[in-house]
Amino acid sequence: MENNQAVNKARALYYNFFANFFVPSKKFENYLELLRLLEILKQNAIDSSSATALENLSNLLEKDSNKTLIEEFDEIFYSPFNKKIRNTASYFNEGVESGKKRVEMIEFVAKTKLRRDEKGFAEYEDSVGFIFSFLAELTNLIANGERSYENTVHCIFAQILNDFIDDFAKDVYEYEKSKIFKELMIVLHSFIEFERLYLEIPKPEKKDKIAKKSNDNWGEISKEERERRERNKALKALGPKY
Repeated sequence: MENNQAVNKARALYYNFFANFFVPSKKFENYLELLRLLEILKQNAIDSSSATALENLSNLLEKDSNKTLIEEFDEIFYSPFNKKIRNTASYFNEGVESGKKRVEMIEFVAKTKLRRDEKGFAEYEDSVGFIFSFLAELTNLIANGERSYENTVHCIFAQILNDFIDDFAKDVYEYEKSKIFKELMIVLHSFIEFERLYLEIPKPEKKDKIAKKSNDNWGEISKEERERRERNKALKALGPKY
């Protein structure tokens, strides 16, 4: 690629913007950073639909509290009383958490100088929050001259994010109590379409939604044991090198 430093900085900013929504922090300074990014993007929207959505986000997000955002995030992704939306590539690809796509993401991370903060980040490596955070860091490095990561970003988008992000976004957009995140999905749609053009990666063909697999054959086991078995299964699926 030619020198696209400005474009890569903008891409990193967008990825960081999305990451701030899907890795919510109770620290108010982090919320202020999200609002700062929002103001920048409002002045540099990709298209008219995302411009309107960004303006709506600005009106929906409180300026002096992140309470509304946190409450909606918990309602959509963690509520024990409603059907929560899953946010990992493995779930959309295989119908299980901590599957093959997580292992692939762990491999991508291992090829870089970046590492997951296990104490500060509880989500799996193939969760949208981690993927956006990771791509934000890598794209920022590319913008600062470390072009060796261009192929890694391309592969993560092509092999991980591209395949499931449309289905994930549709689930979030259509969720009955989604307000802030509904507007965010409009912005995300415009950005993903831009990334596909920029990285020259086609939109994936539509496929039937995979039902979540049951672990009935495993009997009554703990969450930790189920995840261990799923991880072992995923490792075997990758081949004999493990």
